[in-house]
Amino acid sequence: MFENRQQAGQALARRLDTIDPGSTVILALPRGGVPVAREVCSATGTPLDLILVRKVGAPGHSELAVGALADGPPPTLVINREVAASCGLSEGDVRKLAKAEEPELERRRKAYLGSRRPIDLAGRTAIIVDDGIATGATMKAAVKAARARKAALVVVAVPVASREAIQQLKSEADHVICLDAPEPFWAVGQHYASFPQVTDEEVTEALAAYPHDEPGKTAS
Repeated sequence: MFENRQQAGQALARRLDTIDPGSTVILALPRGGVPVAREVCSATGTPLDLILVRKVGAPGHSELAVGALADGPPPTLVINREVAASCGLSEGDVRKLAKAEEPELERRRKAYLGSRRPIDLAGRTAIIVDDGIATGATMKAAVKAARARKAALVVVAVPVASREAIQQLKSEADHVICLDAPEPFWAVGQHYASFPQVTDEEVTEALAAYPHDEPGKTAS
């Protein structure tokens, strides 16, 4: 049980204290991953950027991920085929559901990033941070999106995750770092004493504190 996302981020930063800030970029999954990633950046002096991913929820059960859509030209869709099949959804059905999420990705891009350009990941290590992983669909899409941006190495780093998700991600990412993998695992929020919704303002504030044109430095 973590006290909150900030405390979880501090714990994660201690596991990542040997990273080279000059060749590493922290990619936060908004919104929940941003407070966690901010603590990592604060402790390590690593630049912060976002990787925008939208969960594709099952009809009538939005928290059940049948897939995930990552921002990019073009967007990257990962389908959770086992979950989709259990919901009676074909690949075409999931693609239609994903299409409906594209406007929200666009809204978040404008709200969070504005005119800020993505950090160039080519030849660098990308560490993707979230507050936790349940099914892994969202993180798989993020990993594929980071590879599409030419990251030399892709690392997944989270405070808590299901064991099943960790095993699946080991075949997607170069490394998976997870502080706790309790069993059984029901929901990320159950592993935090305080788990409020992160606001858009918190995301933009975190980005403003870490200008990405000076790797290894933060705003004074």
